Amino acid sequence: MLRITLLGTGATMPTPERALAAMALNCQGRTILFDCGEGTQLQMRRHHVSAARVDFIALTHYHGDHIFGLPGLLQTIACLGRTEPLWFAGPEGLERAMAPIFALAGPMPFEIRGVTLCRKGADLAEFLPGWPRGSVLSAIETAHRVPSQGYVFHLRRAGRFLPEQAERLGVQKKDWGKLQRGERVGRVRPQQVMGPERPGLTVAFSGDTKPCRAFERAAKGADLLVHEATYANEADRAEANRWGHSTFSDAAEAAVRAGAKRLWLTHLSQAIEDIPAALDAARAVFPAAECPPDGHSVRLSFPETNPNGGNQ
Repeated sequence: MLRITLLGTGATMPTPERALAAMALNCQGRTILFDCGEGTQLQMRRHHVSAARVDFIALTHYHGDHIFGLPGLLQTIACLGRTEPLWFAGPEGLERAMAPIFALAGPMPFEIRGVTLCRKGADLAEFLPGWPRGSVLSAIETAHRVPSQGYVFHLRRAGRFLPEQAERLGVQKKDWGKLQRGERVGRVRPQQVMGPERPGLTVAFSGDTKPCRAFERAAKGADLLVHEATYANEADRAEANRWGHSTFSDAAEAAVRAGAKRLWLTHLSQAIEDIPAALDAARAVFPAAECPPDGHSVRLSFPETNPNGGNQ
């Protein structure tokens, strides 16, 4: 149902092993791109993420290692023939920060639209064709040294359709599909023929941040928490505080407080000398912690469709 791909897991400067910050979330063939560091479009080609499928670019903040890939990516999307609007979100200052980016990219054959998101979120299906109803993207202010926000994507799942109730209310079988899609049929509302909402899927992406309780609360119960871990351990605490970042253990503790099912550590400093040791310390706090390479991907499905808990 969802495919999440890490396109860049490094911080500040790219290395041969790690490109800069970017992650793609694909849902039924449509894609949200979270951040767009230098080299993102190359990573997309390398790891089979279609630029033509990107509908929405969600920026956590406007530091270069999170946005310098945008001019080239926009040119590529234009060359692929896009005509539908491309949507952007980011913290305050989006229009000002993007002005030089758009100037570098040059004229586009599609409209660029900005949207302000909040914790309540927006249902992407309301303005993006092809997204399933209940694809809700929320933004939560985080604790970096500049205006920043993390994101939580939640794919809601309606309750089971109750055919006996539909028959009792006189709805013909040919109209059942309308009710299941959330449409009214005469005076019958979808809520009258649907059971309780079932558990959906939740993916949270922190962006750059110190430990942030508001983000952890918003990510409660996440099937996947993608959290920055710029610094390795407590020896780096002063630097983490100075620059507004988290350590491996900070991220693990955030996953515990959020009640996440799994944790990906990303945005790693090139100065970390012993990633396995830092990961062992994180796993002592949160055993399901992972430190994936660029290109790592996972598919998440609703729990009852997979006997192993919905993740594969």
